[in-house]
Amino acid sequence: MDGITIALSKGRIFEETLPLLAAAGIVPQENPETSRKLIIPTNRDDVRVVVVRASDVPTYVQYGAADLGVAGRDVLIEHGGEGLYQPLDLNIARCRMMVAVPEGFDYENAVRQGARLKVATKYLTTAREHFAAKGVHVDLIKLYGSMELAPLAGLADAIVDLVSSGGTLKANKLVAVEHILDISSRLIVNQAALKLKRERLTPILDAFARAVQA
Repeated sequence: MDGITIALSKGRIFEETLPLLAAAGIVPQENPETSRKLIIPTNRDDVRVVVVRASDVPTYVQYGAADLGVAGRDVLIEHGGEGLYQPLDLNIARCRMMVAVPEGFDYENAVRQGARLKVATKYLTTAREHFAAKGVHVDLIKLYGSMELAPLAGLADAIVDLVSSGGTLKANKLVAVEHILDISSRLIVNQAALKLKRERLTPILDAFARAVQA
């Protein structure tokens, strides 16, 4: 397609990107929460939105199946960011990457004594770098579903996961014991598209930048 394709994931990122799209004069014609369509037309004939899993957004943009997209910093770290231009932190979908353990587990003491911890996470790169920098020995266990279950079921001593309100941790008797990094979503652009479609992409990027500053 000669027009512009924007990759977005459902949920919070889609919702919080809508005002930025509106600032660029782009309005999706359907809501991905209620529509079964994976390619959503917009009010502009030359712009469409593809709805993909959050973890797939950088891949669609990297390979040029989408010209631009919105992805969380957590996803971009795991992806590695190859072939992507990241011009803008959109300051949306904000949360924190944390280490959490069951209530009553003495994390500080375990770390101090050099215990080898079992840590469940879907963010292997982030977790590996964090614990390596601290000199903590860990066995990382990759999970795709609810991290909170892993310590409760005896699969892991700790988890590394995204925390926004902390309600889910509290409900599962877990406590956050270490802040790894702040997460927000970024605008990502395919590097080839930036050259080939510069005239059409630049106004969209500029509108996003103005909306974020406002």
